[in-house]
Amino acid sequence: MRFEEPVLLYGAGREAISTRAFLKARQPDLKVFVTVDSGEAEIPDTEVIAPQDLVAAIRAHRFGLIVKSPGVSRYKDVFDIARDAGIPVTSNLNLWGSAYRVGRTVIAISGTKGKSTTATLVHLMLTKSGIDAGLAGNVGLAPLEIADRHPVVVFELSSYQTADMSFLPDIAAVTNLYPEHVDWHGSLERYYKDKLHLIDRDGGFPVALGAAARGNSLVAMAVRDHRRLLADLTPEQSAAIDKAVAGSRLKGAHNLDNARLAAQIALAAGATLDGIIRGIAAFAPLPHRLEEHQFGGTIFVNDSISTTPEATKAALAAYRGYRLALIAGGHERQQDYDELAKLLAGYGVTTLACLPVTGARLAAATRAAAPQIVVFAEPNLEAAMQILHSRRRDFDAVILSPGAPSYNQFKNFEERGRRFVELAQAIFG
Repeated sequence: MRFEEPVLLYGAGREAISTRAFLKARQPDLKVFVTVDSGEAEIPDTEVIAPQDLVAAIRAHRFGLIVKSPGVSRYKDVFDIARDAGIPVTSNLNLWGSAYRVGRTVIAISGTKGKSTTATLVHLMLTKSGIDAGLAGNVGLAPLEIADRHPVVVFELSSYQTADMSFLPDIAAVTNLYPEHVDWHGSLERYYKDKLHLIDRDGGFPVALGAAARGNSLVAMAVRDHRRLLADLTPEQSAAIDKAVAGSRLKGAHNLDNARLAAQIALAAGATLDGIIRGIAAFAPLPHRLEEHQFGGTIFVNDSISTTPEATKAALAAYRGYRLALIAGGHERQQDYDELAKLLAGYGVTTLACLPVTGARLAAATRAAAPQIVVFAEPNLEAAMQILHSRRRDFDAVILSPGAPSYNQFKNFEERGRRFVELAQAIFG
């Protein structure tokens, strides 16, 4: 693979950095530009193009290829301008496909929620079965970072990545499908289409579906031919996996579903049942997903990675039997909180602290559906934690499971989760 013209990196995050390293190793003298919509474009050995100068640079044909980072929507007008100018747009994932796909077994896992846990479990199950497998995508390494290190690669892929994925996997899986990322995709219908592009393709590769995906009509249509579906687990396999999960660090019914799906995938890729059981035992909770702490006699659950109401429901279900204080709300993505509000009391929520922007809708829906729940609307996370401290006798555990992205008040969900734990220790500890 050679690049005959300069390359533009659109975005300056982890994938862009790995793309620059890939280009440097291939062609040390290749000219590389970088542009970002906001923040700093700090990537070594690149020349910055300011956002306001980008269209002029495209029309002047200063580069012959754009490598787009996942967080940059492929539906931005500037990419239409580039394509009209004959400049193709690709991704870190697709460059991996061009350079390293041949001769490898690719397992690609997507879904609105549960894909990180499922992909991590598949990787553990394979490696515990003695299979040389790597983990890449949104967990593990960036695609170009993993390069050609392993004969089997497990990819955890967001809708940003599946939308224009150019190569076929050997096994694909969808955990579930709920509304999310409408701002990036432009519409809910397009989000579903882009997410399901992983499986709604020619090629006949086998597909595995999570419990919540199996009853979804859109998923069923994307599968096309149900003979593609992997065989169900046998009763003996299911019993062994259920027993292993019960003794593991996987909490909640949703994680049992993730483990069953992972086992189905791993078996199809050559794993042994013993390796699968040992993979489940080796699983450690991923950061910011039901990450548990205790300060001052109160349990604090950092579930900051929750960006949908469905993820919040799963987190609350994992703590049945507790009196719960829930902190929720964040960046607006037009998600529906009415059903969540109706379920909160049944999950044991006694206190609800709502954050801008979506928290206002959740607060109103909860006051209407469950007036017995004490509801606060607070301007930020610190204020929410202070008000909860004053009412700490009303609950046993505090769960940060926002059901919304973090971008209106934090750089990302990781920063939000870290701040939650810091405040818990400082205020309650």
